[in-house]
Amino acid sequence: MISGSWLKRVHSLLAPGQDHCLACGREGKHSSRLPGICEHCAAAVPWIIRPRCPKCGRHVGCPDCARGNDASSLIRNRSAVAYSSEMREWLGRYKYRGDERFAEVLGVMLDQAYGMLKAEMETLAIPEREGDMAMAAKVQPGRVAAAVGQYFRALPEGWKVLLSRLSFPAASSQHPPLPVYAARSGNARGWEADLLVPVPVSGVRLAERGFNQAERLAQLLSARRNIPVMELLLRAHHTGKQSFKTRAERLADMRRAFVPNPAWTGEFAEKLLFSARSNSGNTRHFPACSPPLKIIILDDIYTTGSTIRACAEVLQKMVSSAGREAEIYSLTWARS
Repeated sequence: MISGSWLKRVHSLLAPGQDHCLACGREGKHSSRLPGICEHCAAAVPWIIRPRCPKCGRHVGCPDCARGNDASSLIRNRSAVAYSSEMREWLGRYKYRGDERFAEVLGVMLDQAYGMLKAEMETLAIPEREGDMAMAAKVQPGRVAAAVGQYFRALPEGWKVLLSRLSFPAASSQHPPLPVYAARSGNARGWEADLLVPVPVSGVRLAERGFNQAERLAQLLSARRNIPVMELLLRAHHTGKQSFKTRAERLADMRRAFVPNPAWTGEFAEKLLFSARSNSGNTRHFPACSPPLKIIILDDIYTTGSTIRACAEVLQKMVSSAGREAEIYSLTWARS
């Protein structure tokens, strides 16, 4: 007679294995959405689906933004989850205890926040696009031709000769004009960021942890969204652990806490800032229609926002000094 223990051993060999959940440690069916996390723990994740504060992305009332005195360059922040006790444990195991297995799941969660930001920005652009199309539909062809003729007559002679040699397809009433908003997003995929910039850590923190969690998150998001990462900022001084400080202390700490990173500023200027400059000499000239650079600052937690706003100010100055404009956003894994 076959013993029950022997049957159990055979069943364990033949049945599909169930790995232990990274969060709770129990065996069970893993979530298809979060790698390494069981369905029970995945169902308990406090996702921020509809932020209550449109500015900082907080899921509950936000007294900081309600004050209305935020003059920073940051347009908006979005976070994947609320910083609950369970989420604090997840981040602590990765950030302080070096459990690298959490890297992928945190990256997947941050990607959800990017998707939310992308969808919001594309939705906000719809009224502007419809307004542009309505305006384009009201323009009379005769007025357009007169305006083009006047513009052409005002051009230098060299430009007239060049344009006269170009051939353009004949106008047809069967083909509607291209919408004037077509170049707004920069590509056919809709709204996309141009650059990811991780919040830097001090040398003290880097020595303690061995890595910068914001940089790792940026790299994970970059791999999923094909957006370049540049470490454009450095910590000018060590600010100590922010989690133990009051809001006023955090704000004071962040004054002049970040500076441009000379190791990356050259590549930043060449690839992004000056990629659209004129070919006539080395003049840093940009067409009037050059879209603003869409930069996203990456960090693990948004608490008061003082760190991210300080980073945004430095980035804005870097871009403005080159004669460009920037739209600066931020993504964090959690919002406290």
